[in-house]
Amino acid sequence: MGCSAAIAAMAAGKVGQLIFADEAGAAGSDEILVVVFLRGGCDGLSLLSPFDDTVYRQARGSIALPLSGANAPLLIDPRNASYSTSSFGLNGKMPHLKELYDGGRLALVHACGLDDDTRSHFDAMDYIERGTPGNKATGSGWITRHLQTATLGAGLLPVVAAGTEAPASLLNYNGAVAMSNPRNFGLSTHWRYNRKEEDYKMMQVLEGFYPGTGRNLVDVAGRRTIDTIKAIRAANPGTYTPRAGVTYPGGSFGDALKTVAQVVKMEQGLHIATVDLGGWDTHESQANSDGSGYLPDRLGVLSQGLHALVNDLVDYLGRLTIVVMSEFGRRLGRNASNGTDHGHGNVMMVLGGNVNGGRVYGNWPGLQDLDQGQDLRITTDFRVVLGEIIYRRLANANLGAIFPGLTAAGFTPLGLVNGADPGPINWSAALRDVAPGQAGDLPNKLYLPLMTQC
Repeated sequence: MGCSAAIAAMAAGKVGQLIFADEAGAAGSDEILVVVFLRGGCDGLSLLSPFDDTVYRQARGSIALPLSGANAPLLIDPRNASYSTSSFGLNGKMPHLKELYDGGRLALVHACGLDDDTRSHFDAMDYIERGTPGNKATGSGWITRHLQTATLGAGLLPVVAAGTEAPASLLNYNGAVAMSNPRNFGLSTHWRYNRKEEDYKMMQVLEGFYPGTGRNLVDVAGRRTIDTIKAIRAANPGTYTPRAGVTYPGGSFGDALKTVAQVVKMEQGLHIATVDLGGWDTHESQANSDGSGYLPDRLGVLSQGLHALVNDLVDYLGRLTIVVMSEFGRRLGRNASNGTDHGHGNVMMVLGGNVNGGRVYGNWPGLQDLDQGQDLRITTDFRVVLGEIIYRRLANANLGAIFPGLTAAGFTPLGLVNGADPGPINWSAALRDVAPGQAGDLPNKLYLPLMTQC
């Protein structure tokens, strides 16, 4: 390729949504955590409902889950003495999750969440994703602080946000790749240089610019960019087929879950994946009296998607944990628009091969004594659920740094997951220093240099 052509290619070249961590030692954890965030405030009392509680039925009226019919609740055994005040059932549109629950792959935590009075979506999401309730000025996310204090196994793709951008839980971590679809992952250039034959030539030029032989940060980041693009191409992501019998839901949620499954199967060292699913702000027309409607259908999509991911990755279940959360629950009472307004206590879900499933965890506070007279009380801090997963599955004992403000007095593991404790919990809030060349020092995005003349 001539000098002028190479200059043009470099001037146009930008590797977008591509951020790289430094290589980690092979002795690190090979566990995989998938974090699914339900944005908008999912109604936990419709997801896992005390459907025959007289207080619930009176407060919910026509949008209460029906007691009979095609959409009647899917009765479960909570195996928890505090849940003896009423029956409990998953929403009738969630048979896929019922199957996982009965099979011991799904654990539920009710009356769980962010113990803060905010009813703001944005504040609540910030508090949860930064891991610091009441403080949304924290400069990093809870996943970031886990990654900064963890020892990861080797690989090119340690962290993937399955979408167009990374969530606040990855704030200030430069080792994440935002990826909507592996098929479209590669160089972002002017159309003239994005054809296959021209792209191949551009990769040759870039390999010359970034040999990766030194410790210069730009050289290291550039080389890892090239290596990762090559690894993804070698996996032929455009021909991905899920495991036989697995059907993902249509739409962006199903696509995001398939992206996660594809990356896991590429065996490129994935440690953390994040997935978002919005559409949970059900202030009006939440459901019909027969159990059909908008929210039940949304819960059905969630149920089918999680079931598909678990079964697609059945060969990885021994090291896979999936956690599902939302910023807050919704009020017990139905509003004038047949919806529910912003509430408090909610449900978290944990799925995986080392989950002690088929049980509802946490203390059920009942519906007689509500928070501020309208909301399900919170009896389990969301950080306790995440902390147990980090400690027992991801083998990271630095909970004080990951969740500043959480103390030993407030942390009592529920027994959600199996795993060997990695030693005494470190409750110090101090992060270890990030050594030069590690994730915290690499640029957020690699922009190739603009050259105007030879």
